[in-house]
Amino acid sequence: MKLLLRFFGWIFAAGTVVFLVGIAAAAGLMWHFSKDLPDYSQLRDYEPPVMTRVHATDGSLVAEYARERRLYIPIQAVPKLVINAFLAAEDKNFYEHGGLDFGGILRAGLLYLQNMGSNRRPQGASTITQQVAKNFLLTNEVSLDRKIKEALLALRIERAYSKDKILELYLNEIYLGIGAYGVAAASLLYFDKSVHELTIAEAAYLAALPKAPNNYNPFRQRERAIERRNWVIDRMAETSAIKQADADAAKKEPLNVTARPTGAHIFAAEYFAEEVRREVYERFGEKKLYEGGLSVRTTLDPKMQIMARKALADGLVKYDEARGWRGPVSKIDIKAGGDWGTKLADVKGLNDIPWRLAVVLETGDQSARIGLQPAREQGGAISKDRQIGIIPIDGVKWAKAASGATRGKTPTKVSQVLDPGDVIYVEPLVRDEKKDKAKSKQRQTSDAEEPAEPAGNLFRLRQVPEVSGAITVMDPWTGRVLALVGGFSYDQSQFNRATQALRQPGSAFKPIVYAAALDNGYTPSTVVLDAPIEIDQGAGNGIWRPENYEKKFYGPQTLRFGIEHSRNVMTVRLAQDVGMPLIAEYAKRFGVYDDLPPYLSFALGAGETTVLKMTAAYSMFANGGKRIKPSLIDRIQDRYGHTVYRHDERECRGCDADKWKNQPEPSLVDRREQVLDPMTAYQVTSILEGVVQRGTGTILREVGKPIAGKTGTTNDEKDAWFIGFSPDLAVGVYVGYDKPKPLGRGMTGGHLAAPIVKDFFKVALADKAAVPFRVPPGIKLIRIDASTGMRAGPGSQKVILEAFKPGTAPPDNYSVVGGYSDPNAPPGYGGGVSPEADRAVRSGTGGLY
Repeated sequence: MKLLLRFFGWIFAAGTVVFLVGIAAAAGLMWHFSKDLPDYSQLRDYEPPVMTRVHATDGSLVAEYARERRLYIPIQAVPKLVINAFLAAEDKNFYEHGGLDFGGILRAGLLYLQNMGSNRRPQGASTITQQVAKNFLLTNEVSLDRKIKEALLALRIERAYSKDKILELYLNEIYLGIGAYGVAAASLLYFDKSVHELTIAEAAYLAALPKAPNNYNPFRQRERAIERRNWVIDRMAETSAIKQADADAAKKEPLNVTARPTGAHIFAAEYFAEEVRREVYERFGEKKLYEGGLSVRTTLDPKMQIMARKALADGLVKYDEARGWRGPVSKIDIKAGGDWGTKLADVKGLNDIPWRLAVVLETGDQSARIGLQPAREQGGAISKDRQIGIIPIDGVKWAKAASGATRGKTPTKVSQVLDPGDVIYVEPLVRDEKKDKAKSKQRQTSDAEEPAEPAGNLFRLRQVPEVSGAITVMDPWTGRVLALVGGFSYDQSQFNRATQALRQPGSAFKPIVYAAALDNGYTPSTVVLDAPIEIDQGAGNGIWRPENYEKKFYGPQTLRFGIEHSRNVMTVRLAQDVGMPLIAEYAKRFGVYDDLPPYLSFALGAGETTVLKMTAAYSMFANGGKRIKPSLIDRIQDRYGHTVYRHDERECRGCDADKWKNQPEPSLVDRREQVLDPMTAYQVTSILEGVVQRGTGTILREVGKPIAGKTGTTNDEKDAWFIGFSPDLAVGVYVGYDKPKPLGRGMTGGHLAAPIVKDFFKVALADKAAVPFRVPPGIKLIRIDASTGMRAGPGSQKVILEAFKPGTAPPDNYSVVGGYSDPNAPPGYGGGVSPEADRAVRSGTGGLY
């Protein structure tokens, strides 16, 4: 008996020693692993990288910028359906355990021992709390050390934070594939809908992704993805999160993924979005742009953006097609047989234009049969559908040969333009029914075999224009840029010609010269001599003899005539009289140039500037001379909704009132600088309205609304401009080659750029009333003779209303800026030019230039 008691005593003592040693060892291990644990208190102030979102004026999404595409969503805003799906898939006992699931740990441990030496990845038993510890504070290293640290951190996190806070961190941090971090972003990227709109099947699919997103890719691993989704649905039914009938119905649903685009979300807004991105980057830096969760409300009007894009593209294409056909995009071998669709799918085309790539399969005299480029499925596979179309002779009539023996000749056969294997751009053709019937009768009498023309499947040949250009649309009263297009295709070239291309504006700069004169004592009726002039440029630079575009001279003419008909020599004489330093000062005021050189050639627009700056300058004429700053952004808010930038800097008095106490209504205080006298601004506007009515921009009369503007053309027709405005809308257009070269004789701003502005205004102002330009107080409208600038009399032929400031009036005598004193001059030519000289300069003869 004593022996037995002694044995049990020994066992007890040994057990006690082992127990104490175990406790000591566990304490030692906990101390060892705890001493370098990360500080979990940082989770309290956690600010995850959140994507910056850019919106248009109507709230539609323009673009998103992020390294990790994440939208932070508080746990209170996450639907119960989504929460239950993730709990069923990842941690069904989340609200019961204290951070560790000991049953799961035991199972994982047994499997780990079984798989030792097999190179299999150990099965995880991590709770959501452990995943938060790993994702936020540890690495993805697969080791026992990390698992122990993960468990210790999980226990501490559970004591420090509520379950809802831990779940909120988890649902916003997890990576769910295709660049999506967190459930809110994943819902948008996979299904293009908010988390509140997710169905059971969709929520279950997202909950299936945390373990291995790439293994359940909806395109490449579709069957595995559906299997995993259905497993999550079953777990949801087991935990009574959903009814079994709903689970059965959800498992029968197909996995319909609607991937959200990653670039600009509004068609034709790519240049605008990139300019906004660049500005946000310059203001706030790279980290704020890609991780700061900024909300950017832009000035973009989506409807006007599409109008502007179409007007510019149509204008560029029209000019380019008039230059002739340059040939196919590329060629593929279709004679060798095989699937032409596979070969065509490998040809990279432009994705931001409304045309499609096609390959010519067969050609004839009157038509060609084409195969359209097959689409790619979301997984990257080429669609098996093959679409066939027809290009009739009408679809290639424009394609005159750009070189060779047949240069400039209109093709009479489709086969003269296209060959089998040619890869080309096409767009659906709008047919003339009367012509179709006539051609149908001709075809019935012809024995020639041509490819059939199925109805509704006809296309027109297109080619990407070599020439480029830009258009900007602005609110002249605020400087808000409503639309901006920096080229024909952003996919082709990201260079923004509206903001980055420095080009000579030519005669489009002249209104600033005339504004400087009108602001300093001149009137619209002031007469300037339009006659040959020689200017000694000094310092061995020789003599400069400026010329008018038509190589003609019209003698003494009013300032209004000089602008309306874009007279170069008159402008040079006026600049000489006013002084280039003063013109340079006005150019700086208007934001066109920072430091204009004091040479007379710069009065003709020889300096380089951008379309955006020129549009802003003309906006100041339209708004009565107030300084505006062009802006693509109305307001920027940080992730907490605090406004960190606002374009409109006007003070709003009374806007901060808490409630109505019969106080005066709120008012805006406009402290913007007055860069030009309002009456001068109206005089320039009135003259520029004459450009449209009688001068170089008469094509805009088709708009049928009050429009003012000015053409611009540089030497050798390398650049063509038109800047125009209505009382509430300013538009600037530039056309030219990226590597400057002549556009062709006669390709002036009035022929190239003005029609684009006209096309835009016709649609943009279609539903707007014809509002006249606002006449400021003090302006007197007096009837004058447009030819002489003097007060109109009974025999005056051309009578117009001219704007005069107080204290000024039409001249009583005929004095000429740039003339010479002649005591023997007849009445009406005092201090001007002789009748003989007048006749000589009006005829433009004499070889004086």
